[in-house]
Amino acid sequence: MTTTGMTTTGMTTTGMTTTGMTTTGTTTTPAGSRLDPEPVPRRDFLGLAALWSAGAALIFAGLGILRLPKAAVLSSPSKKFRVTLPDSLAAGQAFVPPGRTVALFKDDGGVYAISTICTHLGCIVKSTREGFECPCHGSRFTPEGAVTKGPAPTALPWRKVTHSGGSYVVDEDETVPVGTKVKA
Repeated sequence: MTTTGMTTTGMTTTGMTTTGMTTTGTTTTPAGSRLDPEPVPRRDFLGLAALWSAGAALIFAGLGILRLPKAAVLSSPSKKFRVTLPDSLAAGQAFVPPGRTVALFKDDGGVYAISTICTHLGCIVKSTREGFECPCHGSRFTPEGAVTKGPAPTALPWRKVTHSGGSYVVDEDETVPVGTKVKA
């Protein structure tokens, strides 16, 4: 028997001459071209996959490190702001400027501001006829900010107000003693 470029597995051949054939069991299939790529062994594939994964992880880590110098904090409005009270504001009625966390009041003694941030867990309290009420946990405050019902541990802080022309400047960061009013 003459065999050229042939693999024989599990079969006996006698007196045949074959070229470029692969015999497996009882099936004969043509051999692949020498230009076909070799199949990648499983270990090589897993090794390459691990290398590509490590490379991708390093690239993403590098991109994350490049973002560190730039803070991901949104700018907030100034804590000092100018406000003009409406002429129709009745004595003892709260005026809450849009987007702010203070309530302004006007009475015979002057103008004052009280924070609307609950001293319990930081919820925004709502103004009511009786004062303020926290919608989160039910704390209640007088119109002057004193606690009438817990769980709030302390009164609402008063904020600094200054008179400037026909308007007022409120500083949400500066706390003043209770009862501090600016003449209207």
